Amino acid sequence: MNRRDDPHVAKNALPHVGQSVRRVEDERFLTGRGRYVDDLDLPGAAHAIFLRSSYAHAEIRSIDIDAALQMPGVVAILTGADWRADGGGALPIVSEVPFSDGRPMAEALRPVFTTGRVRHVGDTLALVIAETRGQAMDAADAIVADLEPLPVAASTDAALASGAPQLHDTIAGNLCYDWQTGDLDKVERALAQSAHRVVLRLQNNRVFHLAMEPRAVAARYDPADDRYTLWTSSQIPHLIRKFLAEHSLKVPATQIRVIAPDVGGGFGQKSIHYPEEPALLWAARRLGRPLRWAATRSDSFLVDAHARDQVADVRMGFDKDGRIAALAVDIVGNLGAYLSAFAASVPSTFACSMLSQCYDIPAIHARARGVYTNTTPTDAYRGAGQPEACYMVERAIDLAARQLGIDPVVMRERNLIAPFAASHRTSIGTVYDSGNYAALFAAAKEIANYDALRAVQAELRGAGRLVGIGIAAFVEGSAGGTRSAKGWGNTRIGQWDAAAVRVHSDGRVTLVVGSHSHGQGHATVFRQVLADRLGIGIDDIELVFGDTDRVHAGTGTFYSRSLTIVGTATGLAADKIVAKGKRIAAHLLECADTDLRFENGQFEIEGTDRRVAFKEVARAAYSGSEIPRTLEPGLEETGYYDPEQPTYGAGIHLVMIEIDPETGRLDILRHVTADDCGRIVNPMIVDGQIHGATAQGIGQALHEWSPAMTRRASFSRDPSWIMAHRAPTTCRSSKPRPAKRPPPAIRWV
Repeated sequence: MNRRDDPHVAKNALPHVGQSVRRVEDERFLTGRGRYVDDLDLPGAAHAIFLRSSYAHAEIRSIDIDAALQMPGVVAILTGADWRADGGGALPIVSEVPFSDGRPMAEALRPVFTTGRVRHVGDTLALVIAETRGQAMDAADAIVADLEPLPVAASTDAALASGAPQLHDTIAGNLCYDWQTGDLDKVERALAQSAHRVVLRLQNNRVFHLAMEPRAVAARYDPADDRYTLWTSSQIPHLIRKFLAEHSLKVPATQIRVIAPDVGGGFGQKSIHYPEEPALLWAARRLGRPLRWAATRSDSFLVDAHARDQVADVRMGFDKDGRIAALAVDIVGNLGAYLSAFAASVPSTFACSMLSQCYDIPAIHARARGVYTNTTPTDAYRGAGQPEACYMVERAIDLAARQLGIDPVVMRERNLIAPFAASHRTSIGTVYDSGNYAALFAAAKEIANYDALRAVQAELRGAGRLVGIGIAAFVEGSAGGTRSAKGWGNTRIGQWDAAAVRVHSDGRVTLVVGSHSHGQGHATVFRQVLADRLGIGIDDIELVFGDTDRVHAGTGTFYSRSLTIVGTATGLAADKIVAKGKRIAAHLLECADTDLRFENGQFEIEGTDRRVAFKEVARAAYSGSEIPRTLEPGLEETGYYDPEQPTYGAGIHLVMIEIDPETGRLDILRHVTADDCGRIVNPMIVDGQIHGATAQGIGQALHEWSPAMTRRASFSRDPSWIMAHRAPTTCRSSKPRPAKRPPPAIRWV
């Protein structure tokens, strides 16, 4: 439900915040004037292609580049031996999750170039540089890599099995960590005493992000300044500079400029430092010329981080009335061949901290193991572990509701956390900031006309049609600060962010932010926030981001953090601007600054009609003679914000589907959402975010896992779920299909 449609929510009186302002960035995107890395005009640039392993596990006997070096246009071919000889490092990790006995996790860092052994299909063997992309591709095909295949463990079951192939010599049993949280004894007692229990194994399948823009990198080294410039399609330019300086390239950060221009989708996959970034900078210096690389879709599938890929054993106990007594989960997460940036936390601290969801569960225990396998590394994607937690809890409740004969909505409502305005600590230790989950359920049922929808379902089923209704709720943390992030395992980077407000002498403003926009609408919403704070128009604000030379400091865009953290930092900087502006205005009006109020772009003496406009104050700030002698000229301030705790949004999805037994086709007849988004800056953009996220969730549920795999896994006790995923040839019917009755209209809210 959109907050603007809720009669209980007061209308926002500000001129911009709360309004569906059209996205200011869309015109240039729609007219083909976006600026992406691969659009960069880089005179004299050579083209790079990476030779990837076609084996999931193999010893590298030799890499013969002699014939490839003689091919037309080839400039150089570099390998891991060259990288190591020059002192190159490996890629960093951000999250760390220890063993429960206190041992540190077993880290296997992802190499820039692999040496000795390849551990997944796509592992990087060599870098080929030629005058044209085609010449580089031909030369890569001419390299002879002699690889001796080794036994492969491509799943967590295979990697944990007795006698499994060992991916890393120093890591026993392919185990990165074995971590637990919660009170196991209390949970086991509660489960033993429960009137009803459900037990199920759930597979959360591996997914791939497939952003519209494949990753691309361009690199240049300037010997006159001894500086590197990297253009990369990344969500985190400042962190990329940090990672290059401290981990992979190993040169001072002051010698590195990172530019992330327009980025065509991220979803977490582009919040990672990848091998191509340091490799191209290093090669650009060695060769004395700029270089460029753009991923093919094959590159993307083999190298870019994958996500999910978890198996969870779930046990949930209930009393005789269907109230949850306890929850125990045992999660095994597939980390891939190496440990990626946030990967360790995804199946452990990220997922397990959210196991209570919106339900009052008295006792929770969770065990999580991170396992290395011969697959592409996994990392964060759209919620990073939290959707996996939601899936575990919601599937267990659904199964119990079916077995107990209780309506699934009623079952959930009986277990909701009571409304709270300040905070609520779950039994797993997570502290929610606020919530009214009963109101969300009420809104979803009202929008869907739930009782009538159930009646329609019964009628259609009576006519032989396969119609189902599903409901799921979620609570998701976002925008945590440095201190709270440490509790989630993110110990190696800060979680603060920054915004600088620079007022020019004509009253126009440049807003410089440390986050990055890649489809979220930052260029619009940040302007809305600042325009209202300063009483100016959106068109008077320029937004700058994505360039470490133009943006002094920042962290980046991930974990749904930008508006909460960077928006707050923008407000803090604006408040400083207003405070200094009052002192200048007081000088101009010959009054005390305490006599002034600032509203709608005017500094006004309380109780009078004497005022001075913001633009006049800006002009005076740079004149020198019209400001107090105690003030420095100029009008520019920076705000930093590091929140103490995350915020916790929540929502409900209710879906009515029909499955055609002849073809297996699934039609969504109705999909309703009700979301508590907090204060909404731009309702139109929020609607778009919800629609996009819903489409991606449907994509994973219906299209990103083979039906044959579903049958082999046999992990579901829900026959209707299996039916929804069967291959058409396994689901035949000789009965004539009844005529369809038009369903209730689909309503997106």
